[in-house]
Amino acid sequence: MKPDPATTPILLLFDIDGTLLRSGGAGSRALNTVFRERYGVENAFEGIRPHGMTDPAILRQMIRNHLNRSPEAEEIDSLGAAYTILLEEELRDAPGFEVMPGVLDLLERLRRFETAHLGLATGNLEKASELKLRRGDLASYFDFGGFGSDSEDRAVLTQAALQRGRERAGNPTTPALVIGDTVHDVRAGRAVGAWCLGVMTTGTIRADFESEGAHLVVQDLKDWKRILDFLCLA
Repeated sequence: MKPDPATTPILLLFDIDGTLLRSGGAGSRALNTVFRERYGVENAFEGIRPHGMTDPAILRQMIRNHLNRSPEAEEIDSLGAAYTILLEEELRDAPGFEVMPGVLDLLERLRRFETAHLGLATGNLEKASELKLRRGDLASYFDFGGFGSDSEDRAVLTQAALQRGRERAGNPTTPALVIGDTVHDVRAGRAVGAWCLGVMTTGTIRADFESEGAHLVVQDLKDWKRILDFLCLA
């Protein structure tokens, strides 16, 4: 039975890239710079399909692709720290940066409800998440989350977001809705027992979302009326 946030708290766990915003290639440029400066490898991000991948998993794949080995101890953390410094610089002037359609309208409406707790379930490192949200003037909407910093596994980081949200809500059984643009978001949401909303902003089609068990699929977040109706907040 679908929870009723009009009377019962619910956690709303948003993915970032492709769901809330596009960073205009800032992330890939920062990663390329890290690998050029650290290992002398040019265009190291080429060939990576990042949709649904966590930042640590991307770094691990880049090492395998170009250095033909697994990461050494602490190497992922070291690369992640260097990456976020460069990401901040890239985000300042990223010409293709944009907040996705409907995001601000939806977030503004959701935060009017005391029972709706807005959080994140994203493969971005926590610092990278902060930088991207701040660039899009979205950081103030989110109080908690699960991040690539927590785990390379999306289900594990989504569980971390769920746990933190439940602690904030003061209820260990508070239900959740995971909102994302790839089937990986839906799989992670289903793995932790959450409701799932698929957003078709980056090419994932309705049938693929539904085959993974998404409870609602929308073209983009401009369809906030349908989302609020699903949440019994309309």
